[in-house]
Amino acid sequence: MSQPRPILPEFDIIFAGGGATACVAAGRLAAYDSSLKILILEAGGHTLDQAAHVQPYQYFSHLAPTSTTVTVNVGNPSSHLNGRAPIVHCGRCVGGGSSVNFMAYTRAAASDFDDWEADGWESENLIPLMKKLETYEVQPNGPTHGDNGPIRVSYGGRESGLWEEFIHVGTTYHKRPFADDTDDLETCNVYSPWAKYINGTTGRRSDAAHHYVYNQAHNQNLQLWVSKLVKRIIFEGMRAVGVEFTCDPVSCPGADQSSSIVRAAKLVVVSAGAFGSPTILERSGIGAEAILKRCGIEQLVNLPGVGENYQDHLGCFAPYFAADEAVTLDPLWHGEGVVQESLAQWKSNGKSLIAQNGCDAKIKWRPDEDELRAMGSAFQAPWKEFFQDRPDKAVALFGLSAGYLPLSSTLPFRKYLGVVYFTLYPRSLGSVHVKLGENGKQVLDFTAGFLDDPSDIVPLNFGYKKTREISRRMPSYRGEVPSGHPCFPEGSAAACSEMSGPVNLNAPDIIYTTEDDEAIDKFHRDCIPNVQWHSLGTCAMKPMLEKGVVDARLNVYGVAGLKVADMSIAPKICWHGGYWIANFDAWPNCLPEYVLNGTPHWREGCADHC
Repeated sequence: MSQPRPILPEFDIIFAGGGATACVAAGRLAAYDSSLKILILEAGGHTLDQAAHVQPYQYFSHLAPTSTTVTVNVGNPSSHLNGRAPIVHCGRCVGGGSSVNFMAYTRAAASDFDDWEADGWESENLIPLMKKLETYEVQPNGPTHGDNGPIRVSYGGRESGLWEEFIHVGTTYHKRPFADDTDDLETCNVYSPWAKYINGTTGRRSDAAHHYVYNQAHNQNLQLWVSKLVKRIIFEGMRAVGVEFTCDPVSCPGADQSSSIVRAAKLVVVSAGAFGSPTILERSGIGAEAILKRCGIEQLVNLPGVGENYQDHLGCFAPYFAADEAVTLDPLWHGEGVVQESLAQWKSNGKSLIAQNGCDAKIKWRPDEDELRAMGSAFQAPWKEFFQDRPDKAVALFGLSAGYLPLSSTLPFRKYLGVVYFTLYPRSLGSVHVKLGENGKQVLDFTAGFLDDPSDIVPLNFGYKKTREISRRMPSYRGEVPSGHPCFPEGSAAACSEMSGPVNLNAPDIIYTTEDDEAIDKFHRDCIPNVQWHSLGTCAMKPMLEKGVVDARLNVYGVAGLKVADMSIAPKICWHGGYWIANFDAWPNCLPEYVLNGTPHWREGCADHC
């Protein structure tokens, strides 16, 4: 006979998931009204003052095979990826993506929010909240940036100097202008330094966990329980009244896996990201009939949009050999005798490369007429339909990293450049659902959809060529690392090799043959997703008849007392900043239903209080 599940003390509001969004929303609510009893349930572990989370240079450690701070989501094999099963990571710790990401500060275009066509989510309504979020330490500080928020934005504790090379080539060879700020929600197609979510004074990562939750340890009504995996929402009738959870087997191996229930008197907020949120809803009986039926789950609400509309950016890191005298993070990442000295300086004054991520310069790129012509006919329809009349939307982002992926590379120790190219608005869509595995237990059914639309690979192929031309003109360039590039035919003019120095700024571009183009295409299908992790869309904020899951107030259709708050609600893809699973600028606009005297209602000007 099964044991009865223990019912734990009741809270006012429960957050199912402890990522960036949950930390911000719960922390703001607790700060505004300390009498609210708020619980955050997080599957991963604590991040408080842990070196791997607060020392910026350690961000790559979270991608190590032994890491438990991220979840590895394995997709279904795809013919568009040459039969591979794609892998996408997401945060699995307090603070979620904000505690493990690359800390690269990049905001979406204003039109991204306006395209959602959701009342209250227009860019003009969100800018005050974006400003409230941050203290933008970079000068000059434009009118869309904040100067008194908890999240610090700076250039980090020490610059590598490579950004100047990247920008110089971009403004001369690539013929794009320079701007100090390309994150004002409007500026596009210019080169700029790359700001970071790093405190410029302390040199620490600036994340949601430390600045919204851990700093309220004095408030006993704000509770954070780690290693707790939420299984489903508990309902009485059609109202959410609590959650069922177990100990997380990844962050707490060997622990008792029996379930417990904790009740919420006023509100349950599902905040488990683009992978966790739809699967929690489905396990709770909210979703498409066919999906639930195959898992033996009784349907509570017919919402066929749950788990659909999965979207992500597509991108690659390409490695290049760098000059021995270049300043990169490679010595730190490889532990080559400089860590202790750099660490001592960081502890003393927040400086040194410990306070760096290496991401130094970028451009949100739009093609000119020549580039558009070179991209061919397959991209013409997306360009005309989506980009042409929206000048704030970039087709791709090109960026520079002072160093290269040490944990995924077998390369010997030396200096490297990493050049990244992301396509920002792929057309392909995927899905995230639950299904029964071979052992009869529920497992993830993830179809990424990457490169399903034939136009999506075009800017990737062009982005490789353009970033290679920029790289080979940088003074610190010393050739391509062949293992990180396409395998070009023998004798090809595009063949990769180590070089003694850069080519001249005015040197002709590499001429690629049809066979070379096929090699580049194959390379991307073989390696995507090389680097991304900005999953969204699986609990979309759209009308229910359009396969929406939540309304503009993040209420789940068909039930009461239940919201979803994370990037899964974004109905359309956007470049949403340096946070893997949540850009938390906007959530306080509608989170949560505020409660006075036991009665939920919407308070006028909620953003001023959250």
